[in-house]
Amino acid sequence: MKKSQLISRKLAAFALLGVAVATSVATFNAQAADDMKALRFGVEASYAPFESKSPGGELMGFDIDIGNAVCAKLKMKCVWVENSFDGLIPALQARKFDGINSDMTITDKRKLAIDFTDPIYTIPNQLVAKKGSSIQPTVDGLKGKRVGVLQGSIQETYAKAKWAPAGIDVASYQAQDQIYADLAAGRLDAAFQDAEAASKGFLKQPQGAGFAFAGPAVTDDKLLGAGVGFGVRKNDKALKEALNRALKELKDDGTIDRFAAKYFDVKVVLK
Repeated sequence: MKKSQLISRKLAAFALLGVAVATSVATFNAQAADDMKALRFGVEASYAPFESKSPGGELMGFDIDIGNAVCAKLKMKCVWVENSFDGLIPALQARKFDGINSDMTITDKRKLAIDFTDPIYTIPNQLVAKKGSSIQPTVDGLKGKRVGVLQGSIQETYAKAKWAPAGIDVASYQAQDQIYADLAAGRLDAAFQDAEAASKGFLKQPQGAGFAFAGPAVTDDKLLGAGVGFGVRKNDKALKEALNRALKELKDDGTIDRFAAKYFDVKVVLK
């Protein structure tokens, strides 16, 4: 056999081996999502009604119900890993959990770091301030004011892009309940967050007496996104597909709509 023919055959053999390895890896990854016994969700647990803790310390909320229903569909055990919101993406990348389930809106910026399932729901974003206040979600309406936002949130991104450059004092916090505490104590003039989180987690609580929404909902598809999904690592294609299948089934059978009716005053589920 000529030397050139021998080299060609060896190269062909290596190519076939590469295809076989790639195929086996893909098969393993697809099976891995099905073989997982537990699904670990990262969550920041101070954002009612999406995720919070009962007086007994148990996790509760809309996202928690959805997560448990997804785990049931996939015949897996749900394991909840608490983490600060701004640290959820780095912790996911560090494999501290398998997915983010914490009212995280899908944005172009976040998609540079991680992947997302299909959108599940969308919630309007609004300011909260003292009743009768002249505060509005504009540069003029916030002049001389101090606004609290959750660190790592889309509201923080928006406020720092649109309001901070104009001299508005934007204060970032690691937990939403800290924002509400400072708002009630007068250390903040306003808070900017999901409207439902503000309604259920603050305005309808004793702490929120004397406060109300200030101005209309704020919209910006680029900065505030257009829906919430589960965050997953970019190479976890099989897990993403499994989650999407489970979420579609839960939407189709009305389960997520029932959860939404339990927690929210408006329609939020995306079809």
